[in-house]
Amino acid sequence: MEWGGKVLLQLWHKIKEALISVLPVTLIVVILHFTPLVSLTNYELIVFLGSAVVLVFGIGLFNLGADLAMQPMGEQVGASLMKTKKVKIITLVCFVMGVLITIAEPDLSVLADQVSSVIDSWTLMLSIGVGVGLFLVFALLKIIFKKDLSMLLMFFYMLMFALATLVILNGNGSFLALAFDSGGVTTGPITVPFIMALGVGVAASVGGRGANENSFGLISLCSVGPILAILLLGIGIHGEIPYTDPQYVVSPHFFETFFQTMGNVCLEVLFALGLIVVFFLIIELIYIRLPKMKLIQIGVGLLYTLIGLVLFLTVVTVGFMPIGYKLGTNLAGHHPAYLILFGFVIGFVVVMAEPAVHVLKRQVEDITSGGVSKRAMLIALSVGVGISIGLSMIRIVFDFSILFYIIPGYFISLGLSLFVPKLYTAIAFDSGGVASGPLTSSFILPLSVGACVVLQGEGHVMEDAFGIVAMVAMTPLITIQLLGFKSVLAKSVREKSRMKRIIDASDEQIINFM
Repeated sequence: MEWGGKVLLQLWHKIKEALISVLPVTLIVVILHFTPLVSLTNYELIVFLGSAVVLVFGIGLFNLGADLAMQPMGEQVGASLMKTKKVKIITLVCFVMGVLITIAEPDLSVLADQVSSVIDSWTLMLSIGVGVGLFLVFALLKIIFKKDLSMLLMFFYMLMFALATLVILNGNGSFLALAFDSGGVTTGPITVPFIMALGVGVAASVGGRGANENSFGLISLCSVGPILAILLLGIGIHGEIPYTDPQYVVSPHFFETFFQTMGNVCLEVLFALGLIVVFFLIIELIYIRLPKMKLIQIGVGLLYTLIGLVLFLTVVTVGFMPIGYKLGTNLAGHHPAYLILFGFVIGFVVVMAEPAVHVLKRQVEDITSGGVSKRAMLIALSVGVGISIGLSMIRIVFDFSILFYIIPGYFISLGLSLFVPKLYTAIAFDSGGVASGPLTSSFILPLSVGACVVLQGEGHVMEDAFGIVAMVAMTPLITIQLLGFKSVLAKSVREKSRMKRIIDASDEQIINFM
């Protein structure tokens, strides 16, 4: 089969995967439409269903583009840089690539738009980009010098909590939830394929017994940089900054709004992807020098990525964010139990629609040779995300700081890292980043904002509604490591059983001899 035919077949499979992913979320919204809990109009439901159809094609195209372009680019950059054996060049290139792919990340632009009344969008995006760039450098140096991931995470998390304390003392506690959210949104559909592939390329070049383990952990470290960057901004800004509710609504002129939004999104994505392409071509001309056919394949992949991202971001803006917001306001008007239960259910299924999750679970199964199956990964992530959103709804209902979740959650995560295989720790911290993707920031976050406006008022949105992305990123750290803990226990049981058989066999030999 020719390459073009294989690509079309791959696209068909990607679209089927996307359909299976988006269908549960769509069905839940349809079911709620026919209950007294929400008051969606027939027009709003039709808009949502149409958006869901376009979303399926957007996710399918993007996932194919990630396979054809972002992953090969990451692997080639990582492998070629390692051949130079020049640490300064490696760190410089990785820093710039980290900044550029972060600015191109759709999750970040969605978050930046929602808090533009609090902080300038470009200030937020550039600060977070620098944070990712610096910590991508730390992550690659960790692979090159084979440093322990758990120890690095413990150090940076202690630094993070120290800065959080300073932010609170500075009277700017509203920045806490935004800071922790920024760590989650920077690891999305553009960042994850590139960074994970970069890690695989560098780890393969370095080699050694821990090559598989070293290929993971980049995403977890890159998630820390944005948190520290926003906390530093919070220390520099004195006093609380008021938040203005964006007021998400479904436009009565849908097609006009759709194409207008698509035009704006297309320009943003073209600019962001263009920066990455230009920088990659410079590295290609100097270091990589790929065959012409390979460059054409990457170019086709980038085109798929562009179209997929434009469709994705357009429909979540015009269809998913307004519906998410309205669901939040409607459910909050009833008993809080409905809001908490819905939070768990929607969290359980929404992670299936995250494009980056599919990239991660496939790479995990390949790297571990089936030791961690895609099914086990998906179940662990779904349960973790469901619990995290349920807990976030409880926080909105009772109005308390995110630190009551974050501090014990990260301490449990770091504590588990001391007892489970290091590979599971690296996978777990990477999983936390990819679970909080575009649907979390464009559907779940507006839902929590709507619920918070009804229950606590607009003035509490920054403290109570935000932070939900951080929660989604945190709970998988525990659930995935519990998979590793289970494997340790199972291995221990097998060892004891084997030793018992050896002892029993030895006893039989002694008896027979006598």
